[in-house]
Amino acid sequence: MKYTALVASIFLLLVTGFLPILAYAQSKSVGTAISIPIIDNDVADGSIIASTPKGYGLTATAYDSNMYGIYTQSPSIFLQNTSDPQTKPVTTMGKANVLVSSINGDIKKNDFITTSTIAGIGQKATRNGMVLGTALEDYSNSNQKATGKILVAVAPHFNASFVDAKTNILEILRNASDPSTLTQATSLRYVLAVGIVLISFTIGFVYFGRVTTRGVEALGRNPLASRTIQLNLALNLAFMIVIILVGLGIGYLILIL
Repeated sequence: MKYTALVASIFLLLVTGFLPILAYAQSKSVGTAISIPIIDNDVADGSIIASTPKGYGLTATAYDSNMYGIYTQSPSIFLQNTSDPQTKPVTTMGKANVLVSSINGDIKKNDFITTSTIAGIGQKATRNGMVLGTALEDYSNSNQKATGKILVAVAPHFNASFVDAKTNILEILRNASDPSTLTQATSLRYVLAVGIVLISFTIGFVYFGRVTTRGVEALGRNPLASRTIQLNLALNLAFMIVIILVGLGIGYLILIL
């Protein structure tokens, strides 16, 4: 009897020990899901969830600054609110299978994933903005309306690492106008950039103002030297413009680097 009980205990220990491993192998999800009430009825496993004024629902805009997490039917750990059986498991950090499409190009491993205009579906991120996380698998499909699932390292954050032709002043201003996308580092860069631009404008106008005042006084004292004075004013005007342009250039580099 003792031998039988010992064998049964070892078997039970092995089974319970391997269950989490088997569950992980099946779901591939790593992380804790929490109970979230989702207002959309057509939510599917792998859908991207955002916080909206009406509640938690499917994302519907690209680079959604209110993205929250991923609805997953097979989380590794689920902290369920048993008092509200209508809630669903949503993972906000870790690894999860995410629904994606090729609407913004084929996805390669380590590409940033963000939201798209297709409700609840992710896409490849190609410009600065809010991203859901990093792709851990490739995805390609010639049909941009089709969707598939890939494993994603979920960590919603604002990404400003893209530096290309699409990074322009209009996009920077658009990002700056959305406070929800600003991290501490990004906010500091905006402050430094604005400060440098303001300083360059101040130095340029103060310097040119002083030179202009002196030029007018010199012209009054010596009208015969008007051409020389005018040339000097023109050169100082060009110097003022150079100072302002340098300030703008430095400010722009701070924002994009």
